Amino acid sequence: MAGVTLTGVEKVYDGGVKAVSDFNLDIADKSFVVFVGPSGCGKSTTLRMIAGLEQLTGGEICIDGRVVNDVPAKDRDIAMVFQNYALYPHMTVFQNMAFGLTIRKFPKSEIRRRVDEAAAMLEITHLLDRLPRALSGGERQRTALGRALVRDPKVFLLDEPLSNLDARLRATMRAELKELHRRVGTTFIYVTHDQTEAMTMGDQIVVMKDGFIQQAASPQDLFHRPANVFAATFIGAPPMNLIPGVLRAAGEGVSAVFGRFSLPLPERFAVHRQVRDYLEKSVIFGLRPTDIDDAAEASNPKREWVIRLPVEQTELLGAEMNVICKEGDLRVTAVVGNQSKAKEGQPLDLCLDLEKLHIFDAETERSILLV
Repeated sequence: MAGVTLTGVEKVYDGGVKAVSDFNLDIADKSFVVFVGPSGCGKSTTLRMIAGLEQLTGGEICIDGRVVNDVPAKDRDIAMVFQNYALYPHMTVFQNMAFGLTIRKFPKSEIRRRVDEAAAMLEITHLLDRLPRALSGGERQRTALGRALVRDPKVFLLDEPLSNLDARLRATMRAELKELHRRVGTTFIYVTHDQTEAMTMGDQIVVMKDGFIQQAASPQDLFHRPANVFAATFIGAPPMNLIPGVLRAAGEGVSAVFGRFSLPLPERFAVHRQVRDYLEKSVIFGLRPTDIDDAAEASNPKREWVIRLPVEQTELLGAEMNVICKEGDLRVTAVVGNQSKAKEGQPLDLCLDLEKLHIFDAETERSILLV
């Protein structure tokens, strides 16, 4: 098994298009790391550089302590699962899974043993004689995973492997991949644009934008301690509310001023050095919709943290309801219980949990609370 280290990795394509810039990351042995970000952010390019399918423009990649910049893909002891599965249509499931071992001239008995073990683990033993056209999407995905598994690689690389599956099967396969990782005990590096996949599967999540790492953290830290506006809004559904405003001194305390509201902040903000440095400066307040409740439904709401806004739209989602309120340029989304009396066109008292408030620099968009 192996860890992976990327130091100053860059990729520039012909014409000067920079896909990845100054990428620095230590991936621990046996961890499950997810690269996540919008299309074109450089996550798949980074994965392909680790695999040896793309040449680095700059920097260094180490796998198990060995620099692999000039090592061919076939000699890196990695296995990759692609988005389209890349199965050979004329080969059976067994032949597809065995192909990599066959061309390396493994003994037939060893090939049979490895394929049978992987097929049993993935519960596709009964499919070994079928051709890919006779398989469902999930069965094809398991076959592609099995082909990688039989190689017993140091590192698994998975490039959006669930994107072609329907929503229910994706949820099932997420759980199966996590269980596979636990059983195999190998380093997994997984690429997706889906934040749900990232949050439910990764030990560490690497959020990317425009070729740069925005934040690399555990799912919990990424959700509760986002480093900047992009990371804060990319993770979480509905996305975090972003409210332009000003920090203002209020006696010995500090208030958040936005729209027509001025709300006293908890004491920890008042004693925070960076908050004091930002008094009377433009900031962006961030608050997740799950940290805003219908004041009539909230347990022990703090009246000083209640604001009244007109409801623009409601979205009933079973046990919860998304309530979107708007007044002028101020737009706030709250996730409330399905018993809320919120009605479109009517005012609603919202209770804000300012203990969970995030504050970002209006220019750099970086959190001022993590400095």
